[in-house]
Amino acid sequence: MLHMTKTAVQCAHLSVLEDRNRGRLHEYGGRAANPIFTRYRPKRADELVGGSLFWIIAHQLTVRQEILGFEERQTAKGTECCIWLDAEMVPVKPRRKRAHQGWRYLEDRNKPADMLGGPVDLGNMPQSLVRELAGLGLL
Repeated sequence: MLHMTKTAVQCAHLSVLEDRNRGRLHEYGGRAANPIFTRYRPKRADELVGGSLFWIIAHQLTVRQEILGFEERQTAKGTECCIWLDAEMVPVKPRRKRAHQGWRYLEDRNKPADMLGGPVDLGNMPQSLVRELAGLGLL
């Protein structure tokens, strides 16, 4: 299974991304979904369907959404690719990850594990404390 990472631009906290996604709710393949847009379709798009997009918030992988599919369309600026994500946001064990432009592939063996329980917004917690708690297996 192949996954991807993407920085949640202008989202200092998980709650900001959750609010943004609620405002972008659509239906895709009979499921509640959120679209995100990128200029180019990933070359390995077929491998990504069924995988997840892991969001980077405050330099941490914090939550994931299942990748449902891809659609290309023409706009006034040229071709763009819509990545359809399941609306459910699954919290993951926080892992430090530098922000980056666009998206990056993430191999299955390198993905963070799902977190039991509900989402946790670590945006206000000092990074040193997040690392220490994760190192103790508490996050």
